[in-house]
Amino acid sequence: MKGGVRPSLGVSLPGILGLAALGVPRVVAHDLGLVGPAGNALLVFVPLAIWLAIVLWRRVPNPFLTLLMVGLVHGVLLGITHQLLWTEAFPGGPPSLGGDLAGTLSPATEAVVLRIFAFGSSLLTGVLTGAASGAVAWLLAKMVPGLRRRK
Repeated sequence: MKGGVRPSLGVSLPGILGLAALGVPRVVAHDLGLVGPAGNALLVFVPLAIWLAIVLWRRVPNPFLTLLMVGLVHGVLLGITHQLLWTEAFPGGPPSLGGDLAGTLSPATEAVVLRIFAFGSSLLTGVLTGAASGAVAWLLAKMVPGLRRRK
């Protein structure tokens, strides 16, 4: 598997997907209003801690790139989950455009625009989360000799 995903990222594609999927329970809990602030904090930070632990334990070649990819996949899963739970997340009715845009689009077009922007926001959130955690992992791997890649 020379030059494939695993050698360059240090984690297999199923591993990337598995790490990214650790964040899905928080999306479900948030959209359905199932947890309070403490539960939400656990669902936010425990998956990120696991991401860091796995990447550092495996001593991947490029922790930043690996977690950036995990974040990208996480963002896609986040966006899909939000779309699937859209009506449950807004029991009083979906959000609508306001200000100068209020009432300028048909309801169907407005719904599509809002869903596209929501998905884009999820994707951006995942990528930024991956980049931030990847930067932390990269710094830790550089600063702590025991976490450096073996040669």
